[in-house]
Amino acid sequence: MTNTDRGSFGTKLGVVLATAGSAVGLGNIWRFPYMTGQNGGAAFILIYIVCVLMLGIPGMIAEFVVGRHSGANAARAYSNISHGKPWWLVGVMGMITSMIILGFYAVVAGWCLQYLYASIAGQLAGDPEYVAEYFKSFSSDALKPTLWTIAFIVITHMVVIHGVRNGIEKVSKLLMPLLFVLLVAIAVASCMLPGAIKGISFLLHPDFSKLSRSVLLDALGQAFFSLSLGTSCLCTYASYFSRQTNLAKSAMQIVGVDTLVAILAGLMIFPAAFSVGVNPDSGPSLIFITLPNVFNEAFASAPGLGYAMSLMFYALLSLAALTSTISMHEIGTAMLYEELHVTRRQGALIETVVCCAIGVVCSLSCGAVDGLQLFGKSALDFCDFITGQVMMPIGALLTCVFVGWYVPRQVVSDEFTNHGILGSRVFRVWLFCIKYVTPLCIIAVFLHQFGLL
Repeated sequence: MTNTDRGSFGTKLGVVLATAGSAVGLGNIWRFPYMTGQNGGAAFILIYIVCVLMLGIPGMIAEFVVGRHSGANAARAYSNISHGKPWWLVGVMGMITSMIILGFYAVVAGWCLQYLYASIAGQLAGDPEYVAEYFKSFSSDALKPTLWTIAFIVITHMVVIHGVRNGIEKVSKLLMPLLFVLLVAIAVASCMLPGAIKGISFLLHPDFSKLSRSVLLDALGQAFFSLSLGTSCLCTYASYFSRQTNLAKSAMQIVGVDTLVAILAGLMIFPAAFSVGVNPDSGPSLIFITLPNVFNEAFASAPGLGYAMSLMFYALLSLAALTSTISMHEIGTAMLYEELHVTRRQGALIETVVCCAIGVVCSLSCGAVDGLQLFGKSALDFCDFITGQVMMPIGALLTCVFVGWYVPRQVVSDEFTNHGILGSRVFRVWLFCIKYVTPLCIIAVFLHQFGLL
């Protein structure tokens, strides 16, 4: 089966927007700004950029090489290059990882849809206790969060079944510009609030006294998880690249978009929070408890503006989540319909059913049903832990070893340089990184997560 048979991206812009969309997600909105503010502001951003150069871009290109060379789903891509050796298991593990992530990620994405609806209906206006109770009551309900979870996966399904060019690329070209418009609009409004300068300073003022080994490893981890390394997403999308696509340039552009979104998210959140004297925390409480109260208080003198801010914010979150879930869904869809020899729609349906099952269990584990736990964690928290701290690092490490040490150097060189059309000097630097630097970074992140480094 050739790349033409499977479909492909139609434009260079489509490649960048679709692949950047896979990286841009909810983590950009709450995790990156919080980590930046707490770990040295602009100093952390500089460290993060260095980490992206050492880990993110080399790892991304490695997956691009595997995917485009074979022009097949992740499992077949690794199998083709290794001539049937067990390396195909790396692709299968990536598919399983993405299925689990899509299942629990859709739960949080469903919360975003509920809050978008609540914003439209004006249900988030109230005192802090009311907003906190609203989230607690909703997230622990047995029915509503589950229905929103399924709804989000079905929306994702409806995009994927239309294929690469007419589904993923077309929707990405619509969603990503819209996401940027909303992000910039909210950031500008936030930065114009009284006292917003304190939040801007908190985010962007370089405080090198806070830098430590732990901060460095946190920056490495953020670079790793933000770019979706180790899920076979990048490998799958690269299988739809044309032979003329410059892999290194595309990786730089994608990383640039992802980092820009994260910084703009900080400029959206911190100025508004500091304008009302709130030090924002991290995770779901920031998105679903702290920020509704911030919007209510910051724009108390102009309720209409506060309503618009809340509406745009949850629309932004929903769009960011959708660009990520589309890519996660495509990994399994591509593998299922190609390996089971069924239609794309049938492969997508199998993926959707499996992910809905995971999502329902994760949703119910948030308080609706007691006992849905694994190793002392709710099903949602366990899925987050096992994928983010175990499966993704292992997948990314194995890909580096595979490309750097197993795949013939000529094959790797041909893909990186487009068969000699592009310069080879950068290739030598990248190959050194993928053989030595990037694996060591991944191992350091892995050990740090378990308190072993």
